[in-house]
Amino acid sequence: MNNDAILCSEVNIEWKNKQGILQRKFNSKKGNLRLVRNENANIFIEIVAEKVAPVKLKLSGISVHKKFMNEGKASIKFPEQNAILYISNAPPGQLLSFLRVIFVKMTGEKPGDNSSNTGSRVKLLSSKPNSFEDISPITNAELARAVRKVAKSSETTPSPLASRKRKIERTSIEKAPAAKRLYSPVPNEPLDIEQQEVLDACLAGHNVFFTGSAGTGKSYLLKKIIGALPPDVTVATASTGVAACHIGGITFHQFAGIGSGEASLERSIQLAMKPPTVAIWRKCKHLIIDEISMVDGNYFEKVEQVARGVRRNDKPFGGIQLILCGDFFQLPPVTRPRPGETTPRPPKFCFQTEAWQNCLLNIFELKNVHRQSDQRFIAVLNKIRTGKVDQDVTDTLLSTAKQKIEKDGILATRLCTHTKDADIINESKLKALDAQAKTYEAQDSVPGTTKQLDQQTSVPSRLELKVGAQVMLLKNINVGAGLVNGARGVVKDFREGFPVVQFRNREYIASFEKWIVKTAGGAALTRKQIPLKLAWAFSIHKAQGLTLDCVEMSLSRVFEAGQAYVALSRAQSLNTLRVLDFKSVQVWANPDVLTFYRNLDHTRLIPLGPVNKFLNKEKTIVKKKMPLKSKLLEKPLVNIC
Repeated sequence: MNNDAILCSEVNIEWKNKQGILQRKFNSKKGNLRLVRNENANIFIEIVAEKVAPVKLKLSGISVHKKFMNEGKASIKFPEQNAILYISNAPPGQLLSFLRVIFVKMTGEKPGDNSSNTGSRVKLLSSKPNSFEDISPITNAELARAVRKVAKSSETTPSPLASRKRKIERTSIEKAPAAKRLYSPVPNEPLDIEQQEVLDACLAGHNVFFTGSAGTGKSYLLKKIIGALPPDVTVATASTGVAACHIGGITFHQFAGIGSGEASLERSIQLAMKPPTVAIWRKCKHLIIDEISMVDGNYFEKVEQVARGVRRNDKPFGGIQLILCGDFFQLPPVTRPRPGETTPRPPKFCFQTEAWQNCLLNIFELKNVHRQSDQRFIAVLNKIRTGKVDQDVTDTLLSTAKQKIEKDGILATRLCTHTKDADIINESKLKALDAQAKTYEAQDSVPGTTKQLDQQTSVPSRLELKVGAQVMLLKNINVGAGLVNGARGVVKDFREGFPVVQFRNREYIASFEKWIVKTAGGAALTRKQIPLKLAWAFSIHKAQGLTLDCVEMSLSRVFEAGQAYVALSRAQSLNTLRVLDFKSVQVWANPDVLTFYRNLDHTRLIPLGPVNKFLNKEKTIVKKKMPLKSKLLEKPLVNIC
């Protein structure tokens, strides 16, 4: 069976007469949809649900409304049958694949493939009248025909402004692939073997923590996991607002609803019991937490206790499936001094808590690096990650100090250990430019949310630019053309009010883009702004998750474990990196984190696989073999909801 041609979701079908009066309804909380063909090669959607006869709707002359596809919702109108199919609570990844198959199968048909032109020979050879078979997978020929038809039909007469803008983009991005936005419901590239094993474990219902060095595709995999789970019972969170916005979720603190967590357990439960927080807690079946390394262990433990109290369930986290992602070798939790003290307390990681142990997490470590392709650089980063600096690492990084990485007027972004330093550099450099400034004010959907959107998105509420300004792109616009989040450029001109930016071998006119931030109550805040930010300098904290193609750094003021590693791993390659004053004392790893990962390595029988929880306070770990394939057979993907 072609998995892309099946879907599990909530289903509602309405049949109306020509006057628009409702004649018949079909409702199911758990409906299984699949694409089938009959003996005449007509394509149908077959809907199967418990206690009702299967329904078949012919795909002919349909129209699809897919605006809310990233929320697991879509509707299909069948005019010939006066019916509308409403799909909701579908895993967004499955829904995207399902609609893509419909599109390609219908658009990619050869002339004469439809029922009106089906030859009598096909009908006569059909051995089973009124029989239906599963639709075949998409072929390359069908895909090619669909692409040709879409390209031909898209040739419309644009407005003068749009025409000029497209002309510039066509000449500056010649032969670039069609735009592929990674902030669509789910990314489209296939998973590697390591990533697929993690996804299988999540879909089998296990509590999972997956980790890996920078650039191993953790965020990419997380989006795939989110896209494979039903949205109505899945809550995607992250330790920071920017990380939450990146995965289309909310912050872990927003979800918990207990403020800073300093209140007593009883008071915290009372806070979480307030509507609408309590409704989200009780509805949640799958809780995702990204950048888990930056979640304070004490807070994590408090939230786990609150979960059991609010859900009235004594299982860990009240019976919610946990899917955790992050690298404890990267930035640790931010700690503050206790009352009466001047120095912050040492960070407490989540893996040091009893709650972590009780959750029986299956732990995976991704090994395949996607961000960098230079094996020498990867080897250096792996040593830096664990705090090991030998002579080869030192020589390699010192050799970058004098190399020229600037190109086409694009200067290297300076990574700073402190945010204030980066802000001062950017403001002074912009002020020094002898050119007229142009200001862009963000368009926020809800007045009074500017401060919240500033914290939860990477895009500024007020952007001031001049010709010559060094900028960074904050959206994936065209991956194939190199116009990706973190790409570096310089403003060359302003045309029709928009900045023209020269990236590496690419010129791009930056227009308004949209960022969506979800609230704990399920509402959405939006910000429209030019997807650029001043980039003479950037803080290491705000660069986490980015891939920079022209970066320099001074690590003399590094003040916490993992900070040097996060900074160095932002670089795409050694050829695009300049380290000004490297010393081995700038690199170290937290000893507790080293112990945690060392124990994982000692117990792993294969490079990747699930590992049982810590069994005692000495952090002894035991390998647990899990028959994931058999588990998946018991819980097939189509029945995940």
